[in-house]
Amino acid sequence: MGVGTEAGRRAAADPGDAFDSDCPGRGVLNHVCSRWGTLILLSLRERPARFYELRDTIGGISEKMLSQNLRTLTRDGLIHREVEPATPPKVTYSLTELGQELATPLQGLLDWVGARTMDVVKAQRRHDRQHKPAS
Repeated sequence: MGVGTEAGRRAAADPGDAFDSDCPGRGVLNHVCSRWGTLILLSLRERPARFYELRDTIGGISEKMLSQNLRTLTRDGLIHREVEPATPPKVTYSLTELGQELATPLQGLLDWVGARTMDVVKAQRRHDRQHKPAS
């Protein structure tokens, strides 16, 4: 049993238990599983890319969201940002070893989404027909 200030403290969250609200892994999960995070990581799976290439590859992403997500994923150690001195500077993004490791299961998720989207859309339509609001 703890005494004094130790008595009121909870045990430290398990860094691998994303179901625990205090788990640091939950932040990583948010970054990786966000719509843009997943697409950025998968866009870099085959080869490094420059900012404009990522923007043009990922339909619908704004430059602001791309910049924010690239900063976050770089801070997380999943993306490497290389700046070549030039005017203007040439910046290239690539996956780190950690990012490459993560890209494999993310590709599986994207493959599943591609294969099963129509099944999900049919289920949504079926649900919506069965649960129409009363007029």
